Amino acid sequence: MREEKETTMMKADSSAQMWKFFVYSFIGAFMFFVPVTIGERNSIMLDHIVSFIQENAGALTPYYGLVIIAAGALYPFISGSWKKSTVDIIFSIFKAIGLLVGLMLVFNFGPAWLFNPAMGPFLFEKLVVPVGLLVPIGAVFLALLVGYGLLEYVGVLMQPIMRPVWKTPGRSAIDAVASFVGSYSLGLLITNRIYKEGKYTAKEAAIIATGFSTVSATFMVIVAKTLDLMDMWLTFFWVTFIVTFAVTAITSRIWPLSKIKDEYYEDATPQPEAEISENRFAAAWKEAKATVNSSPKLIENIWINLKDGVLMAMAILPSILSIGLLGLVLAEYTPLFDWLGYIFYPFTLLVQLPEPMLAAKAASLGIAEMFLPALLVTDAALIVKFVIAVISISGIIFFSAVVPCIVATEIPLTIPHLIIVWVERVILTILIVTPIAYLIL
Repeated sequence: MREEKETTMMKADSSAQMWKFFVYSFIGAFMFFVPVTIGERNSIMLDHIVSFIQENAGALTPYYGLVIIAAGALYPFISGSWKKSTVDIIFSIFKAIGLLVGLMLVFNFGPAWLFNPAMGPFLFEKLVVPVGLLVPIGAVFLALLVGYGLLEYVGVLMQPIMRPVWKTPGRSAIDAVASFVGSYSLGLLITNRIYKEGKYTAKEAAIIATGFSTVSATFMVIVAKTLDLMDMWLTFFWVTFIVTFAVTAITSRIWPLSKIKDEYYEDATPQPEAEISENRFAAAWKEAKATVNSSPKLIENIWINLKDGVLMAMAILPSILSIGLLGLVLAEYTPLFDWLGYIFYPFTLLVQLPEPMLAAKAASLGIAEMFLPALLVTDAALIVKFVIAVISISGIIFFSAVVPCIVATEIPLTIPHLIIVWVERVILTILIVTPIAYLIL
């Protein structure tokens, strides 16, 4: 009788904690996924917060960005991690260069070409400052979104879809939505965190990082505005969404992603998703309850995620100002991307796009920076603009931000891997989206 009473009390106590699942998960989901109109601007709350800070602390944000860049550039040398591998040495040098570029831009000295609005100022104002604010602030709300059972609950429900189609666990559905609606940097923060916890294998984390971590809906709006596609925004959004994830379903089955080992992070306790034989909703609730009962205190959880967010911002920002700048310089002053365009020319010709060479060159620019393809086809035919707009999102991998983000994680992806996956994604996107574009335009 006493044992039954204790069991009943334990169950009641565990159920009493479930308010955290509803309240914290709701706040996290609201901040990431629910568009809100403030003034004349419609966006997610997280974006509104970052925009508010930029508008009201405009004079201070460049210095904030520079502090994060300096910390990121010096950290590898202070910690000694710069000499761990050849890749670490190369990226540490690039980070040091990024600090030098940041100092030039903030204190206004250096070569004239650096101050071309499409070069240094573009990278600093459009990427460095927003990403530098978004990642740490987003990390705070990320603690609410993924720390109190929602990840596990959605994971159990999505398991029958995610595994057969994308070869990833059901819990990766949260990653996909967070990246597409929120930000690739936050999506990668989620992916890296969950991989290090032992809830993804290396292969699953690699598929998610290269297949789901695309630019946010906010960036999509900028591309659509640049190419005068806002009058068909919903069509553009849903076609891009469907094509991006269709391409991921294919790339997950071909080399190099197919050959990455299904092994868990070396310091993690493997926590694979269990196969569900009982009622799926009941199983989802059970998983959520277990997570809530083992979750740390709110302040502790926020602190852990905030620290991860600051470290990721430190890793990303110096690389944006060095690798991203290099990509822009190569695009502007060399024929490199004309040559790269020949990789895609047979495919733009095959699907009978107007001006196939222009479309191929525009597609090739995406590896440097996702905005560049749109800038090249502003005067092209509508179908070319639509296809290139989708490619700039679906390609996912670009050196000005996503590559440094991925390399900054523990996910075992090399730069050659990332370049090959990018080529595969661009070719597949051209072949899939062009027939759709001809049907709807």
